[in-house]
Amino acid sequence: MPNIQQQIKRVRIAERERDENLRYRSTVKTLTRRLEAAAADGDTPTIESEHLQLVRTIDKAASRGALHKNTAARKKARAARLAKS
Repeated sequence: MPNIQQQIKRVRIAERERDENLRYRSTVKTLTRRLEAAAADGDTPTIESEHLQLVRTIDKAASRGALHKNTAARKKARAARLAKS
């Protein structure tokens, strides 16, 4: 545990940022599962809306640094393949 005030503050900030990154990654996983379920049902309007929401969330997560840009691209490509089939 740090003794210096600035380092104590940095620990708090890092924890808050870690929680936010976890929220982004968890949301991406949830939306991916929803897209997979919609694709399995073959419900076209739901597939389109879920795909759009997933891609937007992945882009936000990548721009915030919660996901690496290559990871984001891979997840978007996988989502596009799911939405297409």
